[in-house]
Amino acid sequence: MQDQNFLLRAGVTVFAAVVLAACTTPPRQQAQGPTQPFYPLPPAGQLTPPPATPPAPKPQATFIRPANGRTLSTFDGSRNKGLDIAGNLGDPIVASADGRVVYVGGELRGYGNMVIVKHNDTFLTAYAHAQTILVKEKDVVRQGQKIAEMGNSDAERVKLHFEIRKQGVPVDPEPYLNGQLN
Repeated sequence: MQDQNFLLRAGVTVFAAVVLAACTTPPRQQAQGPTQPFYPLPPAGQLTPPPATPPAPKPQATFIRPANGRTLSTFDGSRNKGLDIAGNLGDPIVASADGRVVYVGGELRGYGNMVIVKHNDTFLTAYAHAQTILVKEKDVVRQGQKIAEMGNSDAERVKLHFEIRKQGVPVDPEPYLNGQLN
């Protein structure tokens, strides 16, 4: 019985030695050829957290405000299908985004002299009550390019009536102008 206990203890000792040998890191050997530098880890508790990632940049607006001036009235979907922006006679009206001019005229009652720009298969923008229109149909315009001058054609005062239409339906321009929607 004493021999069996000795063999059992010896077996456990050998097993423990094998497990410990398998779990320990072998000594670092000299590599052949170019090597990467070895940087030891700092003591426990002194690890520095990774640098904080900067906040994601605010999304850039697809459309820009087409005129300077305060907002006279906002989109309500029924009486006002866009924004009315105050200004002075002759103030610049700029293209809100790149596109192609698809309409120039004054035939639509309540809009006066107007420009419509098609931006893609989804969006159109309309610029109404212009005094002077500086583009013609089929012109390609760039965002920020002056396309007209503010006026009061078919309006009670000098202003720009601006609309964004998505799939032909008027939408509130504000979220598109401030980068919340693209």
